[in-house]
Amino acid sequence: MTTIAIFVSGSGTNCENLITYFSGSDSVSTALVVSNRADAYALVRATRLGVATAVVSRDELRNPDVMMPLLLKYKIDFIVLAGWLPLIPDFIIDAFPRRIVNIHPALLPKYGGKGMWGHHVHEAVKAAGEKETGMTVHYVTPVCDGGDIIAQFRVALSPSDTVDDIAEKEHQLEMQHFPKVVEQVICGLTE
Repeated sequence: MTTIAIFVSGSGTNCENLITYFSGSDSVSTALVVSNRADAYALVRATRLGVATAVVSRDELRNPDVMMPLLLKYKIDFIVLAGWLPLIPDFIIDAFPRRIVNIHPALLPKYGGKGMWGHHVHEAVKAAGEKETGMTVHYVTPVCDGGDIIAQFRVALSPSDTVDDIAEKEHQLEMQHFPKVVEQVICGLTE
């Protein structure tokens, strides 16, 4: 059984989707949801689903003496970033080599890097007149959005799509594919 922590900064629809997806799994268990924001609705979602939560400040995130004991306490084997905004410190990446994945709301390498998250990405996609967008799941490295791509899923766009339409189309891909990709990566690690 692989025990995961989900790191979130916002409302937590992907977080809830992951917890629900793995709730009956024999191979993956969600033990902890970590947020950098005490007001993140993802914490409410996790609590409702019986998953422990923790809020970490910027300084705590950067402190190995805080983060490593937290992850050890819950016996975390794998970390999933699901709408997590801060950069993951190197010491966590080193402790979980190729065992941290992130979801990004664009087809990397386009529209990645610092400041490219959420609506900022969808606005950039719209402004560029892209004919498609999608989601990327990638490994986390010290380079923001620079890790190896695990999977990408695409959706067609029309010129009449608004930024909100683009966001909704991309979000549907996340709901459909993200848990399955996480499961495939984890099962590949544990086999």
